[in-house]
Amino acid sequence: MNRIVISNILLFCVLSMSHKTYSQDEYPVMEGPYLGQKPPGMMAEPFAPGIISRQGWELEGVFAPGMKEFYFTTKGGKYKHPTVIGFRQQNNVWKKYIEFMRRGEIVFAPSGTRMHMAEGYRERMGDGWTERRSLGPMFDRDDWGIMRLSASAKGTYVFDDYKSNDVIRISTLKGGKRQAPKLMGSIINTGKWTAHPFIAPDESYLIWDSEREGGYGDSDLYISYRQKDGSWGPAINMGDNVNSDKWDAYASVTPDGKYILFNRGMDDDNNNVDIYWVNANIIENLRPKL
Repeated sequence: MNRIVISNILLFCVLSMSHKTYSQDEYPVMEGPYLGQKPPGMMAEPFAPGIISRQGWELEGVFAPGMKEFYFTTKGGKYKHPTVIGFRQQNNVWKKYIEFMRRGEIVFAPSGTRMHMAEGYRERMGDGWTERRSLGPMFDRDDWGIMRLSASAKGTYVFDDYKSNDVIRISTLKGGKRQAPKLMGSIINTGKWTAHPFIAPDESYLIWDSEREGGYGDSDLYISYRQKDGSWGPAINMGDNVNSDKWDAYASVTPDGKYILFNRGMDDDNNNVDIYWVNANIIENLRPKL
């Protein structure tokens, strides 16, 4: 066997190993920050390809505050319904430690003690979580269809509603009392499929997805910055370093503030959806200069 053939065989083996896809219950040893993944630059790329992002449905990748837990939603294979898979880092190694049926998209309160799940939530209890509880009749309504509810450090809630023509609402705390949710203005509530908001812990910006005129094709990610007077600035498309001609949605920022995680449809019907990530410096680069 000549050297060229041997070299080609070795190259094929290396490429095959680098693109190995693991089964639903099989994960490689993952050590270090971010599940051992090399952080992305300023162009979005798949998160943990072949491990987390693979053929099928992988959604809503989020790290918990402290960066020692990671959760995502999957469907397919043995999972007939959307199921949340949770990993925990122990002795620097990430291991699957929990799975449960999804009832609302997971977004963590900045304190890390509450796991929001649409109109419900779980509280941190020891090394685990309580059962899902309701946020009460102000949010748990039959006429509203909340998919994602995001909370700031001040306790402001921002959430979507697919039953009311795809709108986003906001609810603040005043004097410790929860205020009735209000529709956000037309800056946010314009276009189709407006959904999946993420509010910054300090409320300095809001990211959401929508299909709008002038976008890149399907739903794109948009950002609005809080103005000095408390209003929200214009909706800014996050650009082609983030968005594509596919479905881009479900953005959240890692609790350390360094990366944006979001979803991208890999086919026209979104039967194959992957988790992507990108350097969060994009948020400051897009901020209007005064």
